[in-house]
Amino acid sequence: MISDKDQFYMQQAIELAKLGRFTTTPNPNVGCVIVKDNRIIGEGYHQKAGEPHAEVYALKMAGNNAIGSTAYVTLEPCSHFGRTPPCVDALIKSGIKRVVIAMQDPNPQVAGNGIKRLSDAGVEVCVGILKDQAESLNKGFLKRMRTGLPYVQLKLATSLDGKIAMASGESKWITSSKAREDVQQFRAQASCILSTRKTVQTDNASLTVRRHQLPDDTQKIYPTEKIRQPIRVIIDSKHQLTGDENIFKQTGETWVVRKQNTPINLPNTSLIVESSTNNNIDLTNLLKILAKKQMNSVWVEAGSQFAGVLIAQDLIDELVIYYAPKLLGHNALDMCVLPNLHALSLAPHFRFESTKMIGEDLRVILKR
Repeated sequence: MISDKDQFYMQQAIELAKLGRFTTTPNPNVGCVIVKDNRIIGEGYHQKAGEPHAEVYALKMAGNNAIGSTAYVTLEPCSHFGRTPPCVDALIKSGIKRVVIAMQDPNPQVAGNGIKRLSDAGVEVCVGILKDQAESLNKGFLKRMRTGLPYVQLKLATSLDGKIAMASGESKWITSSKAREDVQQFRAQASCILSTRKTVQTDNASLTVRRHQLPDDTQKIYPTEKIRQPIRVIIDSKHQLTGDENIFKQTGETWVVRKQNTPINLPNTSLIVESSTNNNIDLTNLLKILAKKQMNSVWVEAGSQFAGVLIAQDLIDELVIYYAPKLLGHNALDMCVLPNLHALSLAPHFRFESTKMIGEDLRVILKR
């Protein structure tokens, strides 16, 4: 039976899991709370791949008190040897009598095996409490495991009339500094940032996470050495990057995507060869390549042409649009360039997920 107390303690585990959202990739965010006699005796969250899982931290805190207790875990405990030993072994050995799990892990190496092993060992197992919240913790990891594709978010900063730059190309800045700071949190959670050679050169983009622009409470949780720089993935199909661009002067790794396996003499850069027979980069195939490289989520910052292609090919899971309270006029550059549509029924359709004021701008999140 699931009780109100179960929901309360699972909510605590979910809040703990969120603390790892900048650092755990390619692993999922997981939190664990251990409760005995209506008191939390152990808690923990997964912080980084290769480091102990949430259950291990919580069990260490609980010590011998774990005997006869209940563990609340946001994702099915692992049952295989990876970089760390199986968590189910530690849970069984601890003497815990009941494990409440928010959701089953779709990773083929787990996929119900952890639940089965706990049950076979005589541990009472309950699955499915606050499942939707647990799903939202790991959108990228779950999509990669289920489909072989990463979760793709497209960021757009636009005027009220859907323009991203003046006709001259001037675009700094349409949105406020608060909106740009908000973007930093999205960047920091992404496995990689996808852009194009044109955007990198035109905007002199760095595509980095700037710690000083993160909220104060986030900076307190994550010291400088723990802020992970997402990998920058730049499409350069015509081999026009020179190495003088701003991104090559930043910390972190850059992957350049080209059609041919040619020598690459760019600083701290690896080459991805997208070798399909099309003249252009096959974006679906590129996303599959990124998923195989354990990229859970892709944050896209690019121009209107590339944005339009991604939307038209139905490759976007989530739009993050910042609307500035400005009007730029019909000669300004459009937010995205889509192919001509011959019927309203063909228009790409999204649903509103949330709206929030960020400084003087409005942030709208939409999903497929």
